[in-house]
Amino acid sequence: MEGPTGVVFPKTGAGRSTSTLGRAVVADALRAVDPVGARSAEHETNWRHGYLGHFRRLVEAGLLSREAAVTIARDGLASLHRRMAVVHADGTETSLGEVFDAPTGAEPLHTATVAGTGEVERKFSLPYRGRRLRGDELRRRLDAWVTAGVVEPSCAEAVRAVMANPDWLDLRDQRIVVLGAGAEMGPLPSVLRWGGDVVAVDLPRPEIWRRLLDTTRRGGGRLHLPVPAGTDPDDGALAARAGADLLHNLPQVADWLLGVDGRLVLGNYVYADGATNVRVATAVDALTLRLQDRRDDVALAFLATPTDVFAVPGDAVRHAERGYAARGVVRRSLRVASGGRLLHRNYPPGVDPGVNDSLVPQQGPNYALAKRLQRWRATVARDGGATVSFTVAPPTRTRSVLRNRALAAAYAGAHRFGIEVFDPATSNTLMAALLVHHLRTGAPALPHPWQDEAYGAAHGGLWRVPYAPRSALGLAVLLGLGGART
Repeated sequence: MEGPTGVVFPKTGAGRSTSTLGRAVVADALRAVDPVGARSAEHETNWRHGYLGHFRRLVEAGLLSREAAVTIARDGLASLHRRMAVVHADGTETSLGEVFDAPTGAEPLHTATVAGTGEVERKFSLPYRGRRLRGDELRRRLDAWVTAGVVEPSCAEAVRAVMANPDWLDLRDQRIVVLGAGAEMGPLPSVLRWGGDVVAVDLPRPEIWRRLLDTTRRGGGRLHLPVPAGTDPDDGALAARAGADLLHNLPQVADWLLGVDGRLVLGNYVYADGATNVRVATAVDALTLRLQDRRDDVALAFLATPTDVFAVPGDAVRHAERGYAARGVVRRSLRVASGGRLLHRNYPPGVDPGVNDSLVPQQGPNYALAKRLQRWRATVARDGGATVSFTVAPPTRTRSVLRNRALAAAYAGAHRFGIEVFDPATSNTLMAALLVHHLRTGAPALPHPWQDEAYGAAHGGLWRVPYAPRSALGLAVLLGLGGART
């Protein structure tokens, strides 16, 4: 049949428009708290380029109060679920809310379990620039990151707590569900290295599962993977038959996860290019609601992109202001030469909280919406009393970033502005440590959702650099391209 199947965008007069959906969801999210902002989003004529200001407004409107932030999150999610649809294999279309009730005729998923043969690690260490940092050397690195403004102090404190409590790394009392198990930023390698149980969900692509099985064998944990009934336990057969597509197999994945014994930690690490990213993010959110409705032991885990809009602590604003004042001569000459387009200050002086706008236009409105949905779910779940691990991850040289030439160049030149870009192994291990900290201690009860989001952030420096990131992006690209040529 023509057109996409599974979880899809709603039909409009122009087909299935991603811009129409994004505009409507943002407007619905704002309507109760900021009706002027809602009308502005509804009347945006060029969503592909104009979305930046509306996504910033979602954060600014939420700063009015805790209730305002929760309302925006709840209404945005409700709008998405009300609008998105599901197209079944026979061409029939239903609402997203009916996906778990419609008969599929598909065979249920079964579980294959593979145990690693490697040694279990019981002390935290961090791969960094070709070395593995432990003990005092790791503590010095954490101190250096805090001093340079690469991570928030609460991030370093959380990692130090994990170092001081190595028994926390024993996650055999949890079932860490990794949606997007093959993702470079996910915790799967660390959890397996620490001897834990990973419940893996990813597409039925043999190359993904061969890599995951290799990782499992090197660790000391166990990998639980979805397979059809009767699958041979041989590794070759497992790689060929494992996997489930969240866009098309939501009911089967939900039933499979509902049958997993032990406390579920539902980790959302999915990513897809373009508009598919919103579809997959929506599928995961529908799965989340289903599991929360049927089980009372579901914790949630998210990694936020640093290239988004966040409210940040006054301390971060002051750090940026000191850097801005120290770079006066260079800054003024570049601003004059660029006609005022370059190197704007990151924040107005003295604001608390500040609003850091690190949205990157090249990533587009679909990426922004997919990541905002995750933030909204974290806010709503936390408000409802669920355990939520939410961490802003550092800029990282993942394959998806390096495929974008402009982003790859910007990352290559970012160090000139005090931003550190991490290797994937450093990022995913650091993020796994913060997940452990959240699961063992629970995130502190903070007065406002923006503070929950800022806690433990490892933003790579974007929150504390002197300049608004987009006003330095063009220079970073030029410098990165120049470095690549030389």
